[in-house]
Amino acid sequence: MNLPGDLRAGVTALGLTLHQTQLDELLEYLYLLERWNRTYNLTAIRELDRMLTHHLLDSLSILPALDGCRKALDVGSGAGLPGIPLAIALPDTVWILLDSNAKKTRFLRQAVAHCGLRNVQVVQARLQDYHAPDSLDFIVSRAFAPLAEFCDGAAHLLTSNTRMLTMKTGLKSKEILQLDPKRFAYEENPLEVPGVDEPRSLVTILAK
Repeated sequence: MNLPGDLRAGVTALGLTLHQTQLDELLEYLYLLERWNRTYNLTAIRELDRMLTHHLLDSLSILPALDGCRKALDVGSGAGLPGIPLAIALPDTVWILLDSNAKKTRFLRQAVAHCGLRNVQVVQARLQDYHAPDSLDFIVSRAFAPLAEFCDGAAHLLTSNTRMLTMKTGLKSKEILQLDPKRFAYEENPLEVPGVDEPRSLVTILAK
């Protein structure tokens, strides 16, 4: 297993360009996650090589969709996915990592300090209780909630310029039927993630 080489190859396969310091920070985060996971069960994936593909590269795969991002909210951030990898890749943006679980927010604060991420804030709260002090360019989620629940929960944070992005293992017809077409428009695009065989897609939602 050659994690530095595998990460570099995966980033290249995604068509991304990251500096060596960013690659180093991604690996530091990955090693920290693996250590904490032994005790705190933050993710079901325990092998470092699968964490690299199914967590780091999976998170980075949506980077091209974040064009023009200045401030973003990662809803149900959990172990910091996709927020921490994206914050490392976009150091000039502000990321808010939101999660209601105290155990997970403790890890998030440790990861932010450990990796020296000055562009990341951690907030322990439920989505419906959180109010952003400034407007958000993006609200992102990964394995957080069904589409309609995500949109309804984030509705109070939306402006005319806010885009919602949610990562899926394929959008289910039931989820689509539950989304109110009078309030939201969506678009689904496939994601190709190196080392991940499961179907992945990115759903972009705009409020009407």
